[in-house]
Amino acid sequence: MHVKKGDNVLILSGNDSGKSGKIIDVNTTKGTVIVEKANMGKKHVKPKKAGEAGGIVDFERPINASNVMLVCPKCKEASKTKMTFDKDGNKQRTCKKCGAVIDKVNAK
Repeated sequence: MHVKKGDNVLILSGNDSGKSGKIIDVNTTKGTVIVEKANMGKKHVKPKKAGEAGGIVDFERPINASNVMLVCPKCKEASKTKMTFDKDGNKQRTCKKCGAVIDKVNAK
């Protein structure tokens, strides 16, 4: 996946297009991400124990990973990323617009 947990992303399509937020969770098998305070849904919850309150709960629903784009921490713009190698041979994510290294993917 081109994004991971903790990344700041811009939503490209859907009701929340144009909004940005932090990724809370990533599901690689389904190819979805959950973005903080985006694509909100409501769930009716019954009380589980005596004395506990039930009600309507707001929660974030998953968004397809292809509908979000990473925001570069250096240039502060949504851009594509590419995988490059540093001089030690470690993989790193790089911004295609400004060429800044976003983070190291894995270390050998």
